[in-house]
Amino acid sequence: MKLDEFVGALERGEPASSQWAELLSSDFNRRQWNLLRRLRADEVLRDMFPTISHGAVRLCVNAMDGRSRQVLVDEVNGELYEVMRVGVPGASWLEVPAGDLIAYLRAALNEE
Repeated sequence: MKLDEFVGALERGEPASSQWAELLSSDFNRRQWNLLRRLRADEVLRDMFPTISHGAVRLCVNAMDGRSRQVLVDEVNGELYEVMRVGVPGASWLEVPAGDLIAYLRAALNEE
């Protein structure tokens, strides 16, 4: 996303939706499209700000605060994901089955 597009999205109060659209329209992120679509389909997670870091999808509660709650999600296969809570002392990659992924992410991003 270009800087002026991002600033416009911030001014409209919709940086997350613009970022989702950008990630899902970029061929560079094709490997993550299935995961991105799955996450965006959830009414809570679609409000999180997504980025891609080293092949994993990063969801951030507040795009403008690097210390806000964040998770990294990497798809191992269609049935298993690896998730890490960013900024949590001692956090490491945790395997999460596909059926539990959305609930796990919602809980991780809502904890104070």
